[in-house]
Amino acid sequence: MKTERHHRSPLGREVIHSRRYNPGHLYPVSRLEGRRETGLDKALPFQGSDVWNAYEISWLNTRGRPEIAIGRFVFPCDTANLIESKSLKLYLNSLNQEHYDTTDRVRETIAKDLSAAAGGEAIVTLTPAGQFKTMAIGTPPGKCIDDLDIEVHGYRLDPEVLGTAAEPVEETVFSNLLRTNCPVTGQPDWGTVVIRYKGKRIDPEGLLKYIVSYRQHTGFHENCVERIFADISERCTPEQLFVQAHFTRRGGLDINPWRANYAAAPNLPRYPRQ
Repeated sequence: MKTERHHRSPLGREVIHSRRYNPGHLYPVSRLEGRRETGLDKALPFQGSDVWNAYEISWLNTRGRPEIAIGRFVFPCDTANLIESKSLKLYLNSLNQEHYDTTDRVRETIAKDLSAAAGGEAIVTLTPAGQFKTMAIGTPPGKCIDDLDIEVHGYRLDPEVLGTAAEPVEETVFSNLLRTNCPVTGQPDWGTVVIRYKGKRIDPEGLLKYIVSYRQHTGFHENCVERIFADISERCTPEQLFVQAHFTRRGGLDINPWRANYAAAPNLPRYPRQ
């Protein structure tokens, strides 16, 4: 259901692309909106960040020749706002006809504008075309649980299917079957979710059912990852927990939020569907 705030956003309606630089396209959304629903609007029980990869960045050099780059934008999870993806696409497109003397000038401009919109420092790196060959496609770590022979009767969010066994383990599992839906447009978002934990063994069939239960759930990528983290924390009480979702590309952008309750070192490759 669209909120009044979402009615004012650029998502779900036709927007005219700016032909000149326009940071006003960026549309921030308070993180508190989603966190209140999961009881995370007080002290955060995790650290983490939202890692965006942007594949459609272009500008003009001082002689008018187009330049291109792939961008990576990292937003710490304690910034005040997340940014709607369509607004970020519109913003990046507004750079297309602007002249910059160096790639670093473009990076500085994007970092300044994203930091202002997010309400906290955004870390921006740009990889120019000559370095694209360094950007390898990776594979998820751990064991895939997608081939488990589960029977599914519903596709509404259901944390009650989560459970544990007595024996302690330390393991990493992943699923490529995550599907959520944009809270404004209703369009599906597809992703791979990686879960690394230490504690009582999480029932893999229940975990897969839980991931599949997001199939008709609506929520921003960042909120969905935080809900997964909160539900596993509450139902399975692991000593250590790391959750990361690698969502597939839409509009030239993919989003990869991660959350952990310990000093984690996230793996940040592009996966085949990205």
